[in-house]
Amino acid sequence: MPRIEMIEGADDGAIAAWFAQRLRATLAMSPEIAVTVPGGSTPFPIFDRLAKEALPWPRISVWPGDDRIVEEDHPASNVGKIRARLEPAGACIVPLAQDAQPPRFAIAWLGMGGDGHVASLFPNTDPRANDPQAVRRLTPDPLPPEAPFDRLSLTIPSLVNSDEIVFVIRGTDKRAVFDAAAKGENDLPVARLLKAARHKVTCFC
Repeated sequence: MPRIEMIEGADDGAIAAWFAQRLRATLAMSPEIAVTVPGGSTPFPIFDRLAKEALPWPRISVWPGDDRIVEEDHPASNVGKIRARLEPAGACIVPLAQDAQPPRFAIAWLGMGGDGHVASLFPNTDPRANDPQAVRRLTPDPLPPEAPFDRLSLTIPSLVNSDEIVFVIRGTDKRAVFDAAAKGENDLPVARLLKAARHKVTCFC
């Protein structure tokens, strides 16, 4: 289990500033980097603030950690909403594809559902730390009513193939699930990912 730094009470602006600082530090050592970011409602206000940061965006490739299998202009598309916010700043947005070969990520930014899922690795999909595939097509069960679509998701090996992992988690119920996973008290997808990680994990909660 990696060392986990818990940062409590940070607002969207503080998280965006932290993320920008980490990107600057990494870009000082590498001409180009890739990051993976989550969908859902939590990250988009942070993306709006992050896009205003003076970063060399053309040197940054942004991959969604997962996406609903819909057209980019569909309201449920993660990549479409990521593109709308970060592509005007100059970032290169990389849509997920089932045959994609993700790079090593400088930062893997993740959210977590109340059921312990990360990306679209829901409990029913039985995600494995030794999954031979980099990207999987998955069907959550039950299908979330707000987004009843099949998904493409980076697998645990793709997500932990990163220099650091960052979670942004809102709410006391989710915090309790994450804390239990960090202690090895459950076998939810988030617990499996944390167990597989071998580097620093930061959790904004």
